[in-house]
Amino acid sequence: MMMTPCMQGAERPNILWFVVDDMSAHFSSYGETTINTPNVDRLVKEGMKFTRAQVTAPVCSTCRSAMITGMYQTTIGAHHHRSGRGELKIHLPEGVEPVPVLFQKGGYYTCIGSGLPDLDARGLPFGLPKGKKAAKRAKLAGNPPESRLGKTDYNFEWDPAMYDSHDWAGRGKDQPFFMQVQLPGGKLRGGDSRNARALAERAKAEFGEATDPQKVTLPPYYPRDPVLLEDWAAYLDAVKLTDKHVGKVLARLEAEWLLENTLIIFMTDHGISHARGKQFLYDEGSRIPFVVRGPGIVPGTVREDMIQQIDMAPLSLAAAGLPVPEVMQGRDVLAKDYKAREAVYAARDRCDETVERIRSVRTDKFLYIRNFYPERPHLQPNAYKDGKDIVRVLRAAHEAGTLPSVSEELLFSPKRQAEELYEYVNDRWQVTNLAANPDYREVLESHRAKLDQWMTETKDAGPESEAMYDSDMVDYRKKGGAEIERNIALMKQWAKEGK
Repeated sequence: MMMTPCMQGAERPNILWFVVDDMSAHFSSYGETTINTPNVDRLVKEGMKFTRAQVTAPVCSTCRSAMITGMYQTTIGAHHHRSGRGELKIHLPEGVEPVPVLFQKGGYYTCIGSGLPDLDARGLPFGLPKGKKAAKRAKLAGNPPESRLGKTDYNFEWDPAMYDSHDWAGRGKDQPFFMQVQLPGGKLRGGDSRNARALAERAKAEFGEATDPQKVTLPPYYPRDPVLLEDWAAYLDAVKLTDKHVGKVLARLEAEWLLENTLIIFMTDHGISHARGKQFLYDEGSRIPFVVRGPGIVPGTVREDMIQQIDMAPLSLAAAGLPVPEVMQGRDVLAKDYKAREAVYAARDRCDETVERIRSVRTDKFLYIRNFYPERPHLQPNAYKDGKDIVRVLRAAHEAGTLPSVSEELLFSPKRQAEELYEYVNDRWQVTNLAANPDYREVLESHRAKLDQWMTETKDAGPESEAMYDSDMVDYRKKGGAEIERNIALMKQWAKEGK
């Protein structure tokens, strides 16, 4: 039966989030010139683009734990990647509830999936094999491969019943929905050259051509090695496939007469997975695209104030006419009385078996980073990252002494500076550390104080206890392999040495 405009449902808007894995702002509307992304560009044209959006954590589970609660992950104790998965569990503080629970209480139908009835998050028919490694990763992330539910990956205990379904099709008559469209994004390219080439073949089949590795632009600290170029080209193909999926969801909303009464937010959960991207607090890891389209949004609006992914929660609740909990730390950036932030904050903690602690504050011009373990190298041993061909190539070039000096300094110095300060508006890739420059002493001290104040006021939960680390490592040990065992032993050794 053909749907008519009068069948759009209740007056309250539907809320739809696009949440994409492992992807920076490499879209045409954000300045990418190697590829075209017409569907995300459409959202930008018809909506509001934020040019200075950041995540509070540059890795999946911690970012998503913050996103789904509207809270800093460091406040709710969910700041260590894939934590609470062992015998010891993490529970949300009193008064903090996941956003889907709040929407359910408000009468919304809550769902999380691909946004398409016949295709999975990869844009492929349901049921196609994902491979053993992908299946294991999916299970660890809280989205078993046999399920049509989308990725969750929360680091705290939560009730699966907070999601009614994988799709909005099952909602009641005139019932508004809250939908999370979860897409693998940069993960589509895999971690080795074989997967990169397979994705290039898919791109050729779907777009008529794949991205030419020789045409990509790399950050200055990555050498133009054939493996790195091929990987970046595959990543851009993943951006195009993500954009295509977005277009299909928009087309479905239009066909069902839902588009104009749906508030859409498009964002990614952190930047590109690379040696200085994902897991780190530089722009490559923490800067994301953030676009809002829907009722009340003036088309073509560009916002240059600083926001964070935790703002999605209050923004969405307010748009639905639901109360925003007072405890929530995110802000409704669309509120009439909203005042732009003077600073945004981020944190990196343990990722997989690799122990780390980094904090940052970003103001209008400067990015200040504090390394709590400066005696450790930037690229600590990590089975996940070290398993990628791009990191293997970088490590091999380092051992051979063939890396450019900027790569050696930023990626392979045996120690780091305890403090980093970048004038990021003029230093796009955060290459020049100004922390030791006397001309910037006042700036350094003011940012140091801001970070201290934020950590105190938000009750930063700090390092992970040894008991919790050991509990969570049980799952990692189940993967097997001497590498993880060596890395765990090294983490414990360095901790004893005070590194």
